[in-house]
Amino acid sequence: MKYPLFIAVILLCVEFATAQKSSYQIQINASADKIEQKVINWRHDFHQNPELGNRETRTSAIIANHLKSFGLEVKTGVAVTGVVGILKGDQAGPVVALRADMDALPVTEITNVPFASKVKAIYNGQETGVMHACGHDAHVAILMGVAEILAGMKKELKGTVVFIFQPAEEGLPKGEEGGAERMVKEGVLDNPRVDVIFGLHMNAQTEVGKLSYHPAGAMAGASDLKITVKGKPSHGATPWYAVDPIVVAAQIVNNLQTIVSRNVNLTENPAVVTIGSIHGGNRVNIISEQVEMLGTVRAFSNSDETLIFSRVKQIAEKTAEAAGATALVEIPYSSHYPVTFNNVELTSAMLPSLQKAAGAGNVELVPAKTWAEDFSFFTQKIPGLYFFIGGSPKGNDPKTSAPHHTSNFFIDDSAFKTGVKAFCNLVFDYMELNKKRVKS
Repeated sequence: MKYPLFIAVILLCVEFATAQKSSYQIQINASADKIEQKVINWRHDFHQNPELGNRETRTSAIIANHLKSFGLEVKTGVAVTGVVGILKGDQAGPVVALRADMDALPVTEITNVPFASKVKAIYNGQETGVMHACGHDAHVAILMGVAEILAGMKKELKGTVVFIFQPAEEGLPKGEEGGAERMVKEGVLDNPRVDVIFGLHMNAQTEVGKLSYHPAGAMAGASDLKITVKGKPSHGATPWYAVDPIVVAAQIVNNLQTIVSRNVNLTENPAVVTIGSIHGGNRVNIISEQVEMLGTVRAFSNSDETLIFSRVKQIAEKTAEAAGATALVEIPYSSHYPVTFNNVELTSAMLPSLQKAAGAGNVELVPAKTWAEDFSFFTQKIPGLYFFIGGSPKGNDPKTSAPHHTSNFFIDDSAFKTGVKAFCNLVFDYMELNKKRVKS
């Protein structure tokens, strides 16, 4: 009789645990429904009032006041403008961090939404429009909603949640320091000591309601570069007296394309070498002395990155030399992001949490992306999982959606609730799994 009784007790415990989990999920879903419009309103406000990296003063003030309004411990001025909120659950357990980035981009918006940005600012010495052209406004609004929901479930929390609102993810002008790297240096993961971190990103090329993820190397490591080509100036009517840096720069750009097509083993890892900016000269009839080029390198391994850096330098210098010019190569120029690595064991364990948020059929394993994220500085220190939320309106072909970092970038408001549910489920499920492991 003892054996059947033992089995019955085990079954009752399992049923009780399942009921508890269901009650958490029911409460999370109900709370996500209730707070959805607030999240949308916050996002519209941030979108209409974007701020560049290390200058997110208005954004951070709104976040800090919101977190304080329901009793969180709040730290401000972290890594210049960052905000950190700490929520201690009523039960002991692990420390889980959730991260949202706050900064906008130097992009002039052309969308016709009523909350479109009209903001202008100076970036790298030039006036530019400012726009949330990557979804960071939605990330902030989602995490504000999650913080409010979890604060209302404090009694059920088996651990501590650290809400990290991070500035300057998009990088900064040369000479400035910020973003996740600076937050890590300033101890954002240390007090309290964080066990695991989760992050999300909107994706305009995925339909609303869907989530996507990739274990291990999810996004590329990235470095920016600067190439300065110096030639010899002359009147535009007498080019034979000149060493034309514009012609040399054009040859360098073309020759750089052979790095990916001929030097990198694309059967193992993808790679990217892109020149995104060229500046030289100011009149039609003057051959300038100098051309400056800015670009980016993306790779998924240290060895590929080393190879690409070496080839960029060699090609630029030797191409210039062959034309009688010189080329100064600075790589990395002002920033370097490591590969964004999703802990494989953590990703596998948390997959059911993502499926709870979106439905099992709406969670997709996708190839690694050549985008880059300074979330990678967090995952160098602790296990992390970074995933994507679909933002393309239902019924639209996601492939036709405007890309991120463009002036007509758009994401649908109905996407945000999925992000809220995903973060909440990840917190509760990780704490539950961690508690079970401790007991065993």
